[in-house]
Amino acid sequence: MKTSILQDGVRRTVLPSGLRIITEVIPHTRSAALGIWVGIGSRDETPAMSGASHFLEHLLFKGTHKRTAMEISSQIEAVGGETNAFTTKEYTCYYARVLDSDLSLAVDVLVDAVADSLLEPADVETERGVILEEIAMHEDEPGDEVHDIFAEAIYGSHPLGRLISGTPESVTPMTRNQIDSFYRRRYKAPEVVVAAAGNLDHATVVRLVRKALAGSPLDTGDAAPAKPRAADKRVRVLKPQNVVVHRDTEQAHIVLGGAGMSRYDERRFAMGVLNNVLGGGMSSRLFQEIREKRGLAYSVYSYAAQYADSGLFGVYAGCAPGKAGEVLDLIRTELERVAESGITPDELVRGKGMVKGSYVLGLEDTGSRMSRLAKSELLHGDLMGVDELLGRVDAVTLADVGQVAADLLTRKHSLAVVGPFDEGAFPPG
Repeated sequence: MKTSILQDGVRRTVLPSGLRIITEVIPHTRSAALGIWVGIGSRDETPAMSGASHFLEHLLFKGTHKRTAMEISSQIEAVGGETNAFTTKEYTCYYARVLDSDLSLAVDVLVDAVADSLLEPADVETERGVILEEIAMHEDEPGDEVHDIFAEAIYGSHPLGRLISGTPESVTPMTRNQIDSFYRRRYKAPEVVVAAAGNLDHATVVRLVRKALAGSPLDTGDAAPAKPRAADKRVRVLKPQNVVVHRDTEQAHIVLGGAGMSRYDERRFAMGVLNNVLGGGMSSRLFQEIREKRGLAYSVYSYAAQYADSGLFGVYAGCAPGKAGEVLDLIRTELERVAESGITPDELVRGKGMVKGSYVLGLEDTGSRMSRLAKSELLHGDLMGVDELLGRVDAVTLADVGQVAADLLTRKHSLAVVGPFDEGAFPPG
């Protein structure tokens, strides 16, 4: 077992099994946030097992050798705490937030649930029904669905283009044994990071985690921690295309964009500034032009998603179906303008301020601090200090932003639309 100091108040211990425990002491709080992060997500699934990680997210709270599902939830809720989980394309997180005095309980319950779930056949069938309802509900939310359609338009059948939840065609036939096999093969100690932040003591957290792990499937022999996910050169993006899904909705939902950059790309800080200037807030170009000046859309924004080996950049707008063509033309015009002329010095200052402010203000609670620790360990393999990150943002120049804009915004883009339209309603732009 090896313990090291990463930053002031932040310590990291690697157990012999390869499981990592990272904590940050925040002495002025009376709460603590705990997360168990597994470096396995939907992109690690075969087509037949699409949705397995999300299925597990549901099942791991359903009972262990020590606790029933009711006991898992009631023991945390009895002390005013909360538990939840979420699945992404590259990792899965199970977390709890409790009073600092109840952290030992949270560790015992959460580690037990993640490390030693029973996956009872009856629970598999119950949660299968819940997940199928969740998928159907998602399809009833066109503002959400359009982003999934956009991702598929970029990545096609690659796992990055598939739904995190899976589809009815993949979830319905998935057996309990298949899910259990995925669980046992992929949820290994080297892939697991236990992160905690709040009024705590690192050595105590390590002791509690080791005690909770004792005798579980994650209490294994010597192994090295898994390295951050490497770039996969096999990732390919499809040629730009328009995908229109007909829905009898009162509003058109549009996403225009294309492939972006990975989280390891040094240009990501310039990308953050560009994204904020384009569509990151009420002062952004797209919001001002489309909503404030013309009143054509209630919601319009740009966004970027970054993975180990690829990324997305998109602009979303929700508007009246009759205004969709005009809104799309305005988006394209603004993207072309920024690609050709870059942004202004004032916009550079404002864009930097938005990036820095959102990052620092996002670290004001124990949950976000805990997430920062885990994501840094899982995705990057190191923990960048707040001052260093702010310095990287401050170092972004007009030329940096201009180069990113010229690269990403001059490409032909894919278009995803959900609304009352026929397939050929939007000619290629």
